[in-house]
Amino acid sequence: MSELAKRHCVPCHGGVPRVRGAEIETLMEQLNDWEVVAEQHLLKSFEFKNFRDALVFVNRVGEVAEAEGHHPDISFGWGYAHVKIYTHAIDGLSESDFILAARIDAL
Repeated sequence: MSELAKRHCVPCHGGVPRVRGAEIETLMEQLNDWEVVAEQHLLKSFEFKNFRDALVFVNRVGEVAEAEGHHPDISFGWGYAHVKIYTHAIDGLSESDFILAARIDAL
């Protein structure tokens, strides 16, 4: 488990500076196969054997998200789930996004 996964998300109501550049690169070193898109959000696709396994995963992500008070955008179907994470209040990346991604990696 990465050090990020041991931390908890901090609620953001705006006014927090976005994470950019070298700081993103440093945080990405603690994640597994996430993609940074335009320094605006994190994206990762997961593959499963069937719909039920995808649903179980999505529900586990939902439990983590609720516990952290930080909610990703999730789409899923037979054999896949796509997770998109960003801080809506700043329309970009905050440290909490990387924490949530690390916690999802730890599932």
